[in-house]
Amino acid sequence: MANDPIHQFQIQDLAGPIHIGGYEIAFTNSALFMGLAVVTVTGILVAASAKGALVPGRLQSIGELWYEFIHNMVRNVLGHEGKAFFPLVFSLFSFVLVANMLGMFPYFFTVTSHVIVTASLALFVVGLVVVVGIAKHGLGWFKLFVPSGVPMVILPFISLIEMISFLSRPVSLGLRLFGNMLAGHIVLKVFAGFVVSLGSLGAVGVLGAIFPLAMAVALTALEFLVAFLQAFVFAILTCVYLNDALHTHH
Repeated sequence: MANDPIHQFQIQDLAGPIHIGGYEIAFTNSALFMGLAVVTVTGILVAASAKGALVPGRLQSIGELWYEFIHNMVRNVLGHEGKAFFPLVFSLFSFVLVANMLGMFPYFFTVTSHVIVTASLALFVVGLVVVVGIAKHGLGWFKLFVPSGVPMVILPFISLIEMISFLSRPVSLGLRLFGNMLAGHIVLKVFAGFVVSLGSLGAVGVLGAIFPLAMAVALTALEFLVAFLQAFVFAILTCVYLNDALHTHH
């Protein structure tokens, strides 16, 4: 199992099955690290805002930069009207970012490497877009699927394409995050396995392990960057999709 790149994604029941009202509930490593991600985000932000000093320290500066980064994103994409969605976008970005980062530690579990987690987040976002759009514009929100200025002859085909494009949003939103985290960790595990296997072959093997070791180090640095970028992409696409709910123009 040590060199199996897939074993790291296995869901494990940590406490044994718990039966409540005829239903079996399991506390898994996935649930543990989702909870740990929430606790970590909460702990960092509470600690960063505890003092509220006029001249911020390092931790307070991190908290303020974190806040300003998402605030500017929401303001630039959604405008003043979208400020009500700032807590949602901030929470999604923070959860995905910390969950991605926690998965970079040895023997930790990468929550976002499971499609059920990323797909649930994506479906929630797209479902919210539909609810907000209808609540704000009524049935007029469906004009999103009827671009203005399109000749009537091809309008049905264009509308069909727009519908397919909209329905594909949760797929692309969830699969992008899942695919990047899954693939990156598999590649890291493969190169780490090469290092261990070659290192056990003696002096020649140790020399041969230098290249996969260098690749593992480089890929680790790249994965940290990918962990941040995927959280950013998830948050910015959430803003873009919410913009469709607030503004029906095409």
